[in-house]
Amino acid sequence: MTTVAPHHTTPALADEVAALRREVRELRDRAELSELIGRYTVLLDTQDEDGFDGNWPATVFTDDVLLHFPIGVHEGIAGVAEFHHRAKLRFDRTIHLSSNHQVRLDGDRARLRCHMHATHVHHPAPDTPDRIGALFSIGGHGEGEAVRTPRGWRIREWGFHLAWADGPGPDGTPVL
Repeated sequence: MTTVAPHHTTPALADEVAALRREVRELRDRAELSELIGRYTVLLDTQDEDGFDGNWPATVFTDDVLLHFPIGVHEGIAGVAEFHHRAKLRFDRTIHLSSNHQVRLDGDRARLRCHMHATHVHHPAPDTPDRIGALFSIGGHGEGEAVRTPRGWRIREWGFHLAWADGPGPDGTPVL
């Protein structure tokens, strides 16, 4: 019968494994938070592709979310889908882009920031329904806080800070 010597972990190896675990968790958290920003950015354009969807906010936000945008402020998850839907109805379609995702982790909280560029296509004029409507483009940055929840990372507070605008705004007049 062969006996196997017990495996002993040296303190240095245990410390190295613990450090690697922390690094992997941080990398995973950063990837999940960047994906969360990306998911929200895509949902700004696709949330109602198959009709009004009141369920998508739970995949992005906490129940006590606070949103602040140039078009208004909204608090709490109830009504978030309607808030976004009303804003989007002003346009025929939109395309939102986010980049330069910055994540500052602090345990189960994170500060988020990204650059954002959005193009909004106005509805075509009634006399030219086959043409594309005027374009309204904006740029700036989004920033806020996310928290780790039992459902994964969710945004608790988010705002968009307008840096520039070009073309006719939601009401047809220039914004800046």
